[in-house]
Amino acid sequence: MITPKSGLKGTTRRAALKTLAGAAAGASLPLWARYTHAQTAAPIKVGFQVHRTGIGAAYGRWYDRTTQAAVKLINEGGGINGRMVEIVAEDDGTDPKRGAEVVEKFANQHGCDIGFGTLFSHVVIGSAPRAGELKLPYFVVSEGHHVASGKLNRYTLQPGITDVKSQVQAMAPYVAQNLGRKVTMVFPDFAFGHDHRDFFTAAIEAQGGEVLEHIAIPPAETSFTKYFPKIPRDTEVLYHVMVGPAVLTFVKELGEFFGGQGPALFGFIDSLEAVAIDSPGLEFLENSYFWEGMCRHRQPDESADETFYREAVGVDDRGASVSDARDVSTYAHMFGCWETLHVVKAGMEASGYAGPQDRAALIEAVEAMTDMPAGRDHPQGAKRFNGKTHQVFGHQYISQVQGGQLVRVHTTSIEDTLYPDEVDYTTQAF
Repeated sequence: MITPKSGLKGTTRRAALKTLAGAAAGASLPLWARYTHAQTAAPIKVGFQVHRTGIGAAYGRWYDRTTQAAVKLINEGGGINGRMVEIVAEDDGTDPKRGAEVVEKFANQHGCDIGFGTLFSHVVIGSAPRAGELKLPYFVVSEGHHVASGKLNRYTLQPGITDVKSQVQAMAPYVAQNLGRKVTMVFPDFAFGHDHRDFFTAAIEAQGGEVLEHIAIPPAETSFTKYFPKIPRDTEVLYHVMVGPAVLTFVKELGEFFGGQGPALFGFIDSLEAVAIDSPGLEFLENSYFWEGMCRHRQPDESADETFYREAVGVDDRGASVSDARDVSTYAHMFGCWETLHVVKAGMEASGYAGPQDRAALIEAVEAMTDMPAGRDHPQGAKRFNGKTHQVFGHQYISQVQGGQLVRVHTTSIEDTLYPDEVDYTTQAF
């Protein structure tokens, strides 16, 4: 259950009570009866903006797989407000211009109720203004700080995955206390990487550390050795976060450059998303550390809800597809699709959503949410949503490579990730 704020408008409260009453009544029906009733109504159309091609293709493939699994579960449970959910997917090519065009297709061509799913930050920034103009609720699964910064608009929300600012703020104390305080950063040269540059620099300085060098790498780069000589000799920690199809090349060349020597390594798992940790040439990563949004390798204390999720998306104990061990998932990010769709479901049910005329009510219902307990809807862990900034906050995980296994060694609190509000979207008109 998602807890609404006490200030939720009376109309939304009544809708929520009606929804709960309806849910209780519906639950007394056999599943076939609920499902048959749902099929008599037009489906709720979710416009899925997916990176099928471009540098985000590996993420897009697994975002798609996770989205399909979540929708299957929702529909098997009777859908949303008695209606089935239909995914309308469009490839944005991981391109900002195409992203805006896709959003327009969702609103004007496909008649979608919402837009959903975008990951790469430059695509979000290129697409969100058009969503606002079209008054299309736009639920992104991106991690970028662009939502909570106030850069976007009231129609853009990020309720299923935490942002970079909260992540690095929570990570920095562990890095400073356990790995070192003199840091060199290697990051992609676009908005997501710039968030890491800006916010981790501030966070490590707050811990008495410093960043000796910022090394920005073009996102389409395919070879990285030429950048490594820029790493200062007195670097104690190399902080790396890379994305795209060349990540395996990046980590392999990093190992070849240092030859098993050099600074401690702290990476965001983005540098190894969709890449097996035991790939040849990655032996040098033993004992290094990674941030993980959700632990790819099954941990001994994995919850029953996460196990259910892992099985639903078809991922094995090491985070690879159960049908192909070579197909490694983007496990640290893709849960955001699952959780966002369950937030959308809760918001539509609380607002009594019946069609595009209720889009504003849907947004208000999500803005009213606060605590999101860990459970089947939120298998990554408990979260706290800030309706003013449209950003969710949650636990972060640090794992160490031990014997070729990603072993969780630190879990932050939600409080570790919080920061002062930079915007209040609720004051903006619809």
